[in-house]
Order: sequence, then C-alpha cells, then structure tokens
Amino acid sequence: MAEILAIKTAAVEGPVVAQLDKGVLRLTLANPPANALSLAVMAALTAELERAKADKAVRVIVLSAAGKVFCAGHDLKEMTAHRTDADHGKAFFAETFAACATLMQAIVRHPVPVIAEVDGLATAAGLQLVASCDLAIASHEATFCTPGVNIGLFCSTPMVALSRNVSRKHAMEMLLTGETIDAATAKEFGLVNRVVPREYLNQIVTKYAQTIASKSSLVVKTGKEAFYAQAETGLADAYAYTGRIMVENMLARDAEEGIGAFIGKRKPEWKDE
Repeated sequence: MAEILAIKTAAVEGPVVAQLDKGVLRLTLANPPANALSLAVMAALTAELERAKADKAVRVIVLSAAGKVFCAGHDLKEMTAHRTDADHGKAFFAETFAACATLMQAIVRHPVPVIAEVDGLATAAGLQLVASCDLAIASHEATFCTPGVNIGLFCSTPMVALSRNVSRKHAMEMLLTGETIDAATAKEFGLVNRVVPREYLNQIVTKYAQTIASKSSLVVKTGKEAFYAQAETGLADAYAYTGRIMVENMLARDAEEGIGAFIGKRKPEWKDE
C-alpha cells in the first residue's frame, strides 16, 4: 500500500504521473477529486502512450487514478465555459470529442497490453477509458455508469467502447437508464475481468502485468494487434487473416525458441524477435 500512496500523492508532477518498474509502466490520473478528462489531461495521457511506443523497456501499461474517483468523464465545467464562444462552443466540443477518440484508439492500437486498475467511480468517458483497455481489474468499491441520458447528453462516444465489451442488451440498459452498476455487475456484464478487495488491487494488477511482461513482447504485440483486427472482419476474412499471422508468427525466432523450450522441457529465453 505504501507504493500506491507514493504514486497517488505525486499529483504535483502533472495531470498524468508515469512510473516504470520491471517492464510495467504505470500511468496515474493525478488530478483528483474527479480526474476528469479535460483537453489537457487527454493530451498528456495520449503523449505518454505515444512515448511508451518508443521505449522497449515498456512491456505492459497500467492505467490507475489518484483519489476516490477513477475518472468522472469529460470536464463538463471546461466544456460549459466555451458556450460563450462565438460558435457557442461547437469547435471546442468537436476538438474535445476528437481528442477523446484519438486517446481511446491509442489504447486499443498500442503495441503493448493496457490494464485498467479501477478503484472508485468510472463514469461516461471514464467508463469509456476502462472499456478501451485490454484488461480491467476493479476493487469491490468500484462503480460504473453512463449517465449522460440524465443530463441531456447521451453517452454516444462511450457507447462505442462499451458496446464492444458487453452484450447489446447490457449496453443499452446502462445507456438508457443512466444508472450506476457495482463492480460485481460490471464483471457479470463483461466490462471488467476480476473484482478484488481494495487492499489487494494494486498487488493483483501488478501480478497480472508482470505475468504478461514476462512473455515475448513480439508475440504479445502480434496477438493484440490480430485480436482487434480480426474482430472487425467477417468470419472467413478473420480466419484468412489470422492464418497469415500464424504463419508469420511461426517464422519468428521466439516461436522457434518457445516451441523448442516446451519440447525440451526448459524455460524459454525470449529475444523479442
């Protein structure tokens, strides 16, 4: 827990705090109490993700947050302030939603797995952030909602990530009612992978991250990219595409090493190539 507190008290360093340890890059939203996705916060998070692409030491990314709220979504005060613009805020609203789309796609398209560590409320674009990650692990105290319908702003962009994670009926239930669901329901819906006690959240997420970090980064990158690519195609095209990927993967040095190690009953030595 001391490690968690050390990270969460580092908000003075900026809206996003980055810490790299043993191949795991932890990006912490450090702008409590809301950890809202203002334009500046989204730009900072997107920049950190972009920097991580060039750092071969980064093998897994964990998204976490300081305070009692994981992420309250877009900064509605910032957006409302722009209603006094000549165009009533239209240009700023468009810029905000475009920046959000860029951020969410940067997570999905990132070459390394991204894990959401959720403790507290994840609402609207905050839920979108969770749904965009490859894995999500939540504390028992975590809650989730898409409440836009309650304030006259349907959660249309969060719907994109949400509907790609849960069934249509569950997605529509959340979007149409705007009601908050608990962590257990989020797991039942398929929004999160595991629900754990708050005191063990960081420990369990770190274990997941380090387990993935111990694999060949080439193989993990290949697999993540193929997962999302095939999901966006028809069945026949998906098999044709993944067949080609499997052939390329088999020709990689790490596949030869990994299979040889399995047959020889020894631990593989990854070269990430």
